[in-house]
Amino acid sequence: MNVIEGTGSIVVEPDWQSLFNDELEILAAQEHWRIVTTELKDRQLLAAANGHSIQRLVCAYLMFDRMYREVAENGVVSKPRRGNSKAIARVSPYFTAMREAGSDADRIEAELGIAPRRRGSVQKVERKQRRERASDGYLGKTGG
Repeated sequence: MNVIEGTGSIVVEPDWQSLFNDELEILAAQEHWRIVTTELKDRQLLAAANGHSIQRLVCAYLMFDRMYREVAENGVVSKPRRGNSKAIARVSPYFTAMREAGSDADRIEAELGIAPRRRGSVQKVERKQRRERASDGYLGKTGG
């Protein structure tokens, strides 16, 4: 697990090796995570509650890329099976999955305020100052 300067204390990076087995996808996931968390931190939008949303966004990016490679190699339309007179050409399931992953990424980007069109609608995370209590001297400071 790599902690990105200033973001790891807020949101811990997932263990990409447990989610993906391709080394290039793991590296891509780490890079996407770094870019998104850094941008959210710079704009004061990074919060611990966003951790799983960011993970889903990174996974959507990777699924989109994976499906895109398949569509680029084999085309949008699947060829009919040879030897079957009733077979017809169909839209590739990879194309459908690619569009779904793209839509998921768009939606999550909008929720996080990453999409340029939605940036104004997202508010900064409030960092509440901890108030001192009389009991702190006796019990010690607690995290709350």
